[in-house]
Amino acid sequence: MYHKVRKKVHVLLHPELGETKWDKIINGFIIFLIIANVIVVILETVQPLHEKYFIFFKYFDLISVIIFTIEYLLRLWSCIHETRFEHSFYGRIKYVFSVDGIIDLLAILPFYIHSIIGLDLRVLRILRLLRFLRLFRLTAYMKSARMVRNVFVKRASELKLSVVLILFLVIIASSIMYFTEHQTQPKVFTSIPATLWWAFVTLTSVGYGDMVPVTTLGKIMTAVIMLCGVAIFALPAGIITAGFLEEMQKMRQKKTIKCPNCGHSFHHEHVD
Repeated sequence: MYHKVRKKVHVLLHPELGETKWDKIINGFIIFLIIANVIVVILETVQPLHEKYFIFFKYFDLISVIIFTIEYLLRLWSCIHETRFEHSFYGRIKYVFSVDGIIDLLAILPFYIHSIIGLDLRVLRILRLLRFLRLFRLTAYMKSARMVRNVFVKRASELKLSVVLILFLVIIASSIMYFTEHQTQPKVFTSIPATLWWAFVTLTSVGYGDMVPVTTLGKIMTAVIMLCGVAIFALPAGIITAGFLEEMQKMRQKKTIKCPNCGHSFHHEHVD
């Protein structure tokens, strides 16, 4: 009985394992609470709202922490049903130090730190921003969000390569512009590290205008660098797009089903 209850709790807290009505209700409520907490943290920074609804914010935070604490303890208790956490003691220790476990813990830790140590309210409000990390945990509750995570995980090597190419272009561009403009504008292009800001702004087509080339060679090189930037920054966008198309195709792929009576196989379109 004990093991069955623990397994049932584990399934309820992991929507990918169950498809019952209660799975949807519980996970829908957790999603709502995560988003509501983020909104409250944002609204608390508006001083008139913070003063007017201080009591509401205080008790909302208290109730949220209680719910998140219960959820965290239940996850810690039932996590041993996962293969990677299967050991009754070391498995739970491993969960505590996993990415998901750390994010869940950071969402409630500031409240208890304040209760025990008595932090200044300004420090507490800053620490409560850690609750924004719970947004990353939405991937554990939403199938569509898990698809986004799958895209980035499966395309990680290609994305890393594109990031390396972007950084390489930024360094080359900032070096070229420094040696081109430093003699003319020594107070603007003071060093290559300082010119890195210009390179990022230019390559992303933002163009704040705080660092502008004035020499003819500098303008020509800027035009070339901007064209290279458009091309190189299109790489990660194309990789991510291809990843989404692949994942969506997998979600819509046909699933072979065998008839239990005649044994004949036929295709049934399966959509998650």
